[in-house]
Amino acid sequence: MWRKCFTGGTVVVASLTLWKTNVVLAETRRMKQENSVKLTSRERRFINFASVEIDGQLYMTPQDFLDSVVEQEPRPRLKRKSLAMAEIGFVKDVTPALHKGSSQLFRNLRDKGIVSYTEYLFLLSILTKPHSAFRIAFNMFDTDGNQRVDKHEFLVIRELFGGSLKNRELDPETKKTMERIFSYAWREKRGIGSDKEQTDYLMDNDEGLQRRHKIDTTLQVHFFGSKGNKDLHYEGFYKFMDDLQTEVLELEFNEFSKGKPAISEIDFATILLRYTYLDVDDHDKYLDRLLDRVEEKGITFKEFRNFCQFLNNLEDFSIAMRMYTLADRAISKDEFSRAVKICTGFTLTPHIIKTVFALFDEDGDGLLSYKEFIAIMKDRLHRGCKSNQRVEGWDAFKACLKNEIRQNRL
Repeated sequence: MWRKCFTGGTVVVASLTLWKTNVVLAETRRMKQENSVKLTSRERRFINFASVEIDGQLYMTPQDFLDSVVEQEPRPRLKRKSLAMAEIGFVKDVTPALHKGSSQLFRNLRDKGIVSYTEYLFLLSILTKPHSAFRIAFNMFDTDGNQRVDKHEFLVIRELFGGSLKNRELDPETKKTMERIFSYAWREKRGIGSDKEQTDYLMDNDEGLQRRHKIDTTLQVHFFGSKGNKDLHYEGFYKFMDDLQTEVLELEFNEFSKGKPAISEIDFATILLRYTYLDVDDHDKYLDRLLDRVEEKGITFKEFRNFCQFLNNLEDFSIAMRMYTLADRAISKDEFSRAVKICTGFTLTPHIIKTVFALFDEDGDGLLSYKEFIAIMKDRLHRGCKSNQRVEGWDAFKACLKNEIRQNRL
């Protein structure tokens, strides 16, 4: 008897293993096909990380978005989660109201939510906005200038992004992929989709057929309530943007702090350099240079956050330094500190400035290479979209070995 059970169990396990293998192979073929079309880096990254599909359209979860800005690759999955229209009502149930938002919002929601591609672009833009630009961003949505944004005004973002793609020449495979990540509004602009699809997109109400968005995403429910009839005011908009920036920075910081109040200077440098195009040897030169020049004191989250907020003002800093140095001369610590103060309104701690100079002062003369610093920090600002290629093989082994040696030296 037990032999029959064992044999039967073996068959079941073998069948399950074969099924999983076939699913993985099918998903791999699908991803290869998606990656072969002509897409921008943001489009490709959204497709790679999006784990949900609803009615043929791809969406990220809140966790997918966080992963896309702090991780090189998406989490392993057998395939995307496919949801029917009737199954997405949970978004209204689990999404908190705007006044209950926090810098834990996306981490608390995890996989219980959906983010469209155009919202993904909007969220990415928030991460690189200086606080001084928050009002400008709000005014762009406030199309009638009444100091509040309603749901209709917010959805204009879809038309704006759709219009920006209007003149792109798309081959058939690329067009097919684009249909899966853009809203119906974009598809209609390009004449994509059948009459039936467009009729499905029209929803009936007391006044007759009225065009409105078919799927209430997490952001829409968070901003405008479950019924979509609330207005978004600047104070709430500002807090959401500030909380999102803080949440992503906390995620990066906590990866290295492991619950401690500070990270090491090497950890700080690793975060700054992780999205650059430096090869392994050049990357290690920066870190070795830092090890030789800075006494380890640790960098707090407040110091880290202030520096990252300064990077969001990098364009203004660049203009200030070009006017001051004519972009030819390296700059001193005092000049750097003064320029940061002018552009941001706050002062970086002497230890942060010393750490940055130790990292980017190539010849040890106490001056910062302005052009090199700006170029590398711009890569940092594009995190998640201009990440360097995954290091494999011999280079990966060397990087791992050097990292172990470096940790032992600390």
